[in-house]
Order: sequence, then C-alpha cells, then structure tokens
Amino acid sequence: MTRRIVLALLALTAAVLVGAVVPLALQAVAHERDAFINAAEATARSVAVIAEDKLGDRAADPALEAAVHSAAKQSDELLVRNERGLVVAQNLYPHDNWHQVAAEAYTSGDPATLLTKDRVIVVEPVLNDNGTQLGTIVLERPTAALNQNIEDLWVYLVLLSCGAMVAAALIAVYFARWVSRPLARLDTAARRVANGDLACRARTGAGPPEVRRMAATFNMMAGRLETLVHGHRAMLADASHQLRTPLTALRLRLDLLAADSGPAAADELAGAQEEIARLSRLVDGLLATARAESTTEQLVNIDVVAAVAERVWAWQPVADGHGVKIVVEPAGIGDDGKDSSRPLIALSAGHLEQILDNLLDNAIDAIGDEGGCVRVSVAGTDQGTTLTVADDGPGMTPQERSRAFLRFTTGTPGGTGLGLAIVHRLVTANGGTIRLADTPGGGLTVELEFPGTGRYEATNPVA
Repeated sequence: MTRRIVLALLALTAAVLVGAVVPLALQAVAHERDAFINAAEATARSVAVIAEDKLGDRAADPALEAAVHSAAKQSDELLVRNERGLVVAQNLYPHDNWHQVAAEAYTSGDPATLLTKDRVIVVEPVLNDNGTQLGTIVLERPTAALNQNIEDLWVYLVLLSCGAMVAAALIAVYFARWVSRPLARLDTAARRVANGDLACRARTGAGPPEVRRMAATFNMMAGRLETLVHGHRAMLADASHQLRTPLTALRLRLDLLAADSGPAAADELAGAQEEIARLSRLVDGLLATARAESTTEQLVNIDVVAAVAERVWAWQPVADGHGVKIVVEPAGIGDDGKDSSRPLIALSAGHLEQILDNLLDNAIDAIGDEGGCVRVSVAGTDQGTTLTVADDGPGMTPQERSRAFLRFTTGTPGGTGLGLAIVHRLVTANGGTIRLADTPGGGLTVELEFPGTGRYEATNPVA
C-alpha cells in the first residue's frame, strides 16, 4: 500500500509540475529574451538620436564618441553608417549577419532585429525631422548573459521540482506508513486469532482515528470470542469428564446385577450395558471434540507415510478381529521396495494421529464383522499431499454425505456421529480440505488434501 500511495502522489505532483511550472518557466524565458532584446533596441535608439546631429551637419559630435566608447565597455559591437553606407563611427566591426538585417531595415525604413544563438543584432535607421533617412545604426550584443540567466532559471526550476518530488515522496511515505503500519499489525493480530491464538490483541494507540476505532472494535470482538470459545470448551470438557465417573459406576453396578440375575434379566441388563457403552463412547467423543477445537498448538512438519504406517500397525489387531484387511499404499514406495521421497505436511502435533484413528475406526465399524478391505493411500508433491481412506462397506447416500460432518449425525447403529465431525474440524483447522465420495464397487472414500511443505528423503521402506 505504501508504494501505491507514494507512486500516486508522485504522479500527481509531477502532473502539477508539468502543467503549471513548465508553462511558467517558458513564459519566464520568453520574458527574459524580450527584455534583453528591448534593452538592445533601446540602446540602438539612443545612439541613433545622438548620431542624428552628426549625420545631419557632418560636424564632430563628442556625445557620439562617448556612446561608442560606452558600447565598447558593455561588449556591444556598434557601427554607425551614413546614407551612402560609409562608416562614420565604430568600436568593433560586427559580424556578417547584420547585412541581411540592415537591408531589411533600409527597405522598410523601420528598425529590424535578429536574435541568434550567441548574439542579438539590432539595425536602427537614423531619420531627420522630415523623415529622411540619414544613416543606420548597427548594434550587436552578445547573448552570453541572457543564456546564463536562462540556464540558471531552468536549473533553479529543476532543483525546485526535484525538491517538491522528494517532499511529496516523504510526505506520502509518512502518511502511508501512518495508516498501513496499524493496518498491518491489525492484519497480523487477525491472522493469529484465526490460527487459534485467541489471546492476541491489536494495538490501539497508532494510526488515524478510524484505524484506532477499528482496532478497538477488533479487540472487543476477539475478547468476546475468546470468552465464548473458552467457555464452550470448558463446559464441554467438564461435562464430559464429570459424566465418565457415574457411567463407570453404573456399568460396574450393572455387571454385578448381571452376575446375580436370571437369564431373562441378564438379557435386559446386557442391553442396558450396551447403551452404557454407547453413552461412554459418546462422552469420549465429546472429549475428543473439545480437544479438536483447540488449535493453538505449534505446527510441526510430519512425515505422512510414517504416521500412516504407525497408525495402521496400531489398528491392525482391531481390524483382524473384524476380519478386515488394511492395505497401505504410501507414496514414494517403488516397485523395487525402496523409498525415494516422502511428503511432509505441517499440522499441529497429534492431529494427524487423531484423524487417522477416527477414519480407521469409522471404516472398520462400517464394514462390520462380515469382513472387507480398507485401503489407505498417500500421494504427495511439493504443492500438496492427498491422504485417502477407502472402505468397501455399505457407504453413504448423497443425503448422508451432505450431513456427515455435523455432530451427532450417524447412519451406523450404535455410532455417536462425532468421528467425521472431529476429522473435519481437525483438517480444516490445519488448512486442509476433506471430501467424501463413493468407492468404486461400493463403500465410502474419504479424501483429505493438505498443503505441502516439502519432501522427506527416506532410507528404509515402510511396511
């Protein structure tokens, strides 16, 4: 923003200087030239008046001699001629250019002037009272002084314009930074709040009043948001934690009752125990949700392939118990079994493990005890990493997929409806995206995309 403001003000200042200063400078130069020419013409007229008496009666005229000497002192070249073209008086002989001007003045009977690069030539006819031409005065004055004055004028105007441009740039930089610095700090504070640092606040003591009011409003909003989020998390965590103790006690009592009850009562108690187990899973899911909504952890670079291998190994016994096969297809594993390079993603510590745990748990539960296959694949580049978990279970209808990320929404009997909601929260909080699709041949495919941070050179293959 600072650069745009500076360029805009400099463009405006340059336009004003070109539109106003340049015409004034040209007018001043023309005035200097006119004044110089008028002064030379005035000198020629005064010499013509003095020479009239001498040219009229051919008498000696000390005043004309004094005028010639005075012209010599001023570096003027003066020539006085009579009507026959004979030289009556002179100090230096003028250049050849005066002949053309003299011919023009003789023909018209009026004074004639010619301005060249280095001199001004003035030819003034000498007339008597009857208008008869008695001779001519030729005056040549060097324009060195005029040229120097014009050069000094342009140098002064250029320096003045440069000073104006520098002043405009300094003023623009000052005001731009006066506005942009508080806005930049406000933007930084907003990004920190968006990244989960709810305690961050913007400075309110800098910038124009509008920016200060905006910062104060932002701080008020951030404070209310912090209170709301922390209150919500605390309530959810406390409620979930407090529920676990009575649920555990209730389960123990039901176990004792089932041990001393008859077959009919035992069946009812078994159903009650299943509901207690479902309620316990719901409470655990609420605790996981509360943890998932805390996104203030420091981001770390995670080797996706290693994380997938570790979680698949942990869930393999559970999958074996349901007759489910987990197939891992990590990126960077060639046909020869050797690693080439593996993708890195930046996530909060522990979030990828929670994501994989929920996805594998959901996939195994969806397949059930009938047996099936869960495929986990990783595809990564420097621009991003795609993690896919696909099962061959019953899948979801389009309507179920549209509501899959809402809490407590589930189509699985005994499910809590929190698994995909937790995954969605963790993925989006870390800058990724999640998409649900049908698996070819039946089932559900969950595709996660994360921004890439680079490649990890590995040496050992991942089993």
